Amino acid sequence: MTDSKTERARQAIVEHTRRLAESAAAAGPDAAVPTAPEWTVTELVEHVGQTQNWVAEIIERRITDPMQLPMEMVALPADPGEWQAWLAESAQRVANACSDDALDAPVFNPAADGRSGTRFWLSSMLNEAVVHGTDAAAAAKRPVDIDSDIAAALITNHFAMLTAPTWAMQRPESASAIQGTGQRLQWLATDIAQGAGAWSIERRPDGATWQPGTHSADVTVSGPAQSLLLILTRRLPLAAAADITVDGDYVLAQHWLDNTAHVSG
Repeated sequence: MTDSKTERARQAIVEHTRRLAESAAAAGPDAAVPTAPEWTVTELVEHVGQTQNWVAEIIERRITDPMQLPMEMVALPADPGEWQAWLAESAQRVANACSDDALDAPVFNPAADGRSGTRFWLSSMLNEAVVHGTDAAAAAKRPVDIDSDIAAALITNHFAMLTAPTWAMQRPESASAIQGTGQRLQWLATDIAQGAGAWSIERRPDGATWQPGTHSADVTVSGPAQSLLLILTRRLPLAAAADITVDGDYVLAQHWLDNTAHVSG
């Protein structure tokens, strides 16, 4: 039986990629991406479409050995007029690859965090479509609209990535910076039922850990799930978020944000 959250994620990948493509068309291929300063819209579109096709191939081929990961990327169409169709195809391909039959099949999981490989990639591709969709929207000066349940799922994925067994190998400087001596941070989504909209972090000497739910904390950051996601993924500065409340050690919260960018930015 199809899990509703899984189907929701597959649909959201397609929908947010569609929005990304529309924003890219509105901005134009040479437009700068304010939230990803090293990229143009062309490079953003290329990254998203290539990544979706690359991940789809990993799942379709049931690759378990990282030495067997695909070495070639599909080419971005030279004509920007073809980008929307190209992205629609790549998004649908990766959504289809993450079928119910594939969810628990043997597939490589770079995080090595206990999730099946396909479940890891499903969350990662949702993150790519949504977060890079906000990048494209910024380039086109268009508003961002992320449903609270999708934002919450991506916040959970964000913390799972940062506390995964392989994070220290992927981002040693980040893993080192977020070690601590028991400092606690809490993130509360005010537009979600508390049990599903609360994340607690503890910075320990051997690395950071997270758990759902509310707990005592040195700092609590509260606000809509969309704003929390954009802050955590460094698309919105904490100081610039009008709908966010910081209760406690502001410096501790900012330190976390300064040291927790994902590998792909």
